[in-house]
Amino acid sequence: MSGHSKWAGIKHKKAVVDARRGKLFAKLIRGIEVAAREGGTSNPAGDMTLAAAVDRAKSSGVPSDTIERAAKRGAGETGENINYDRVLYEGYAPGGVAVIAEALTENRNRTSSEIRSVFGKGGGNLGEPGSVAWMFERRGLIVVANASEDDVLLAAADAGAEDVRPQDDGRFEILTEVKDFAAVRTAIEGAGLAIEMAELTMLPQTTIGLDASGAKQVLRLLDALEDLDDVQNVFANFDIPDEVFAEVAS
Repeated sequence: MSGHSKWAGIKHKKAVVDARRGKLFAKLIRGIEVAAREGGTSNPAGDMTLAAAVDRAKSSGVPSDTIERAAKRGAGETGENINYDRVLYEGYAPGGVAVIAEALTENRNRTSSEIRSVFGKGGGNLGEPGSVAWMFERRGLIVVANASEDDVLLAAADAGAEDVRPQDDGRFEILTEVKDFAAVRTAIEGAGLAIEMAELTMLPQTTIGLDASGAKQVLRLLDALEDLDDVQNVFANFDIPDEVFAEVAS
């Protein structure tokens, strides 16, 4: 299983804790606001980036009225100004693992300083723009649970999905081209399949294998990045054997 899948699983568990203290909700609301501002609409049906941000918020339990207000603020319908910028920070974790941190910030100097500090303390280093982004591809990711493989494969094929990847825990990852993300998501929903997560993500083209020691170092750094208020998403190109993952995630 890819590092993306396992890191996504770790983040899902961590999100429960974050949600309890309101931290995750604040990040998700900010993501909706910026997506609505960038797309110039509060209607997720008209913009796939906003739709992905809304889906992510819904799956994490953000109330619908809160989501709607955030989208309207971002689109300028309430007269409020949204001053956040979307910035990608690129660097390397221990073992040469490539890392991308996607941030929404109103103060680039502060965010850059915080992210540089996390990389340094975690045994990595922050790189220049473009230093690792070329190792990743932008894709739509839809995770389906509680479904048969035949049903998922049929629905995904009919919807024009790029690939379906069965996971060890019984879930299915459906990958799409960015332009097809919204249409595939709608088709999967229409087929009656339970969507656990739907988002635009960065998938690594190649991965670096890690042992238990290396995995602990990398996961510690990624976790510290995720803890920063301005960081929305973290992507990395590592791979951990299942037995190693069980050891470091326990």
